[in-house]
Amino acid sequence: MEEKKIVYFTEPGEKNTVHTLNLAKQRADELGIKDIIIATTRGGTAREAIKIFDAKEYNVIFVTHMAGFRGIGMQEFPDDLKKELISKGYKVLTCMHALSGVERAYRKKYGYLGPAEIMAITLRLFGEGTKVCVEIVLMAADAGLISMENDVIAIAGTGIGADTAFVIKPAHTSNVFDLTVREIICKPRKR
Repeated sequence: MEEKKIVYFTEPGEKNTVHTLNLAKQRADELGIKDIIIATTRGGTAREAIKIFDAKEYNVIFVTHMAGFRGIGMQEFPDDLKKELISKGYKVLTCMHALSGVERAYRKKYGYLGPAEIMAITLRLFGEGTKVCVEIVLMAADAGLISMENDVIAIAGTGIGADTAFVIKPAHTSNVFDLTVREIICKPRKR
C-alpha cells in the first residue's frame, strides 16, 4: 500500500495554474516521468509551464483546441507563440479532439450522442479537467509523441488555466480502455 497527498482546490480555474504546474512537476520528478502533456487554448498555461518545465529535461507537449472549435477556420492558439515554443524544443499538437471528433457533427445536426461523447460527459462528472486530461493523452498517443510504455503527467483545467493533473498510463484511442488514470495529483472540488 502507498499513501500519497492529493490537492483539492476549493474553486476551479486559472488562479490554480502555477500551483498545479508545480505539483505536477514535483510528482513527475518523484516518479521519473519525462512526458508532460498540457492543455492550452490561448497560450496562457503554456507561458506559465515553460517557466517550470524545461524542454531540455522534459518532453513537453502542448495540446491546443482543434482549428474550427470556436468558429470555421479559426485557430485560438497564437501562431507566434507556437513558433516560439517549437524553437525552444517544445511540441505543439493541434488535431481533432479524441472524445468528440465526428460525433460532434452528429450531435449538432441530429441530436445524437455517440459513445465518445458519452464517455466525455461521464468523465466531466469528475471535472472538466479530468475529461481533458484523458483526451489530451489519447491525442498525444495517436500523434506518436509519447511512448506507450511509460506513464505520463497530464495537466488541464476548467475554462482558463490549469487546475487538474493526473499520472496516466497512456493508450491510443483505438485502445481507449487500456488507458489508466493511475494517480490524481490535484483537481478542483467543484465543477
